[in-house]
Amino acid sequence: MGKVFFARQNTYDQPEIDSAVKRVFDRFGGISHFVKAGERVLLKVNLVSGHDVTRRVTTDPSIVRAVARMVLDAGGVPFIADSPGIDSFQRAAEKAGFVQVAQELGIECRELTDPVELPHDDKAQFHRISVSKYVLEADKVISLAKLKTHGQMYLTMGVKNLFGCVPGRLKAGWHYNVGLNRERFAGLLLDIYAGVKPCFTLLDGVIGMHGDGPTSGDPYDYGIIAGTQDALTMDFWLCKMLGGRLEDYPLYLAAKKRGYSQCELDPSDVEGDISADWSYSGVRIPKTRSMRLVPIPFVERLMTSRPVHIPERCIGCGRCAAVCAAGALRHENKRLYFDYGKCIRCYCCHEMCPVKAIEFKEGLLVRLANFFTR
Repeated sequence: MGKVFFARQNTYDQPEIDSAVKRVFDRFGGISHFVKAGERVLLKVNLVSGHDVTRRVTTDPSIVRAVARMVLDAGGVPFIADSPGIDSFQRAAEKAGFVQVAQELGIECRELTDPVELPHDDKAQFHRISVSKYVLEADKVISLAKLKTHGQMYLTMGVKNLFGCVPGRLKAGWHYNVGLNRERFAGLLLDIYAGVKPCFTLLDGVIGMHGDGPTSGDPYDYGIIAGTQDALTMDFWLCKMLGGRLEDYPLYLAAKKRGYSQCELDPSDVEGDISADWSYSGVRIPKTRSMRLVPIPFVERLMTSRPVHIPERCIGCGRCAAVCAAGALRHENKRLYFDYGKCIRCYCCHEMCPVKAIEFKEGLLVRLANFFTR
């Protein structure tokens, strides 16, 4: 049996979503293979911040509703959970439609708070990672990820979705700690994935995002729902299908360095309505840096795109400055002032801006390389 199953799905019509989600789970033995009666099941959604559903920033509520119903039918006790980076959880969950799903089904929708230390294995790069206690107290975790591009990490799918298990602003601290090194940050994501051990990952790729993801890109009709017990394999295959280079994908580089077998892709891994040679056209993946990781800070900064302000779009909300863990951003009268010497290029300011008032400017070395290769 393949490791990843793809179901074609082009709308968020609830009966169609219910059917497609059930079909995906049935390929792996059905929901009862993963959930037993009485088990508390954390449905880890993608709730990066408060955005309307039509922006396609967050997991669609129809997906969450379908999985929650299946867990209830299996006798489990589902609850919807995540931890946005800066927004009020209640506000963000209401805008994403998760609160409404929870109320409709009579289940919890809760913020992931109360950090505790995550268990780690012998491959772990970081030994002191804090995640919400509710993650570790749950009997099972089902990750309900969103298919999007990502300014810092190239793509965000199954593995990256679990970074939300780190409570609130502790995320910004990790961005600061890993600095400019995307591969090091990818190592953190691998550690979280290995510690949380989701029993299943379901990916909402009906309408995802491309361009300046994970929040400021444009919707893209990928037309799929994917399911897997091995999110690394799914993420690597999707990178290829989206036209990305695995050699530019920090998650792949970190996994390869650790000798993960998932890095050796086998076409038999892929089953369902699309084959391993499927490819999407016109997907824009952010090239905010040369992904060839150079361990020299000065060179890194010349290779890495920097955030720039678009003042005519700014609404003066101040979220960008509030989320900046490096203290590299000052906000005054709808004007942003960047200290690029302090800036760690995590792009959290871009990610948290609700009106696309922060964009990227290519690093000097990248601009020179592009000029001489035209």
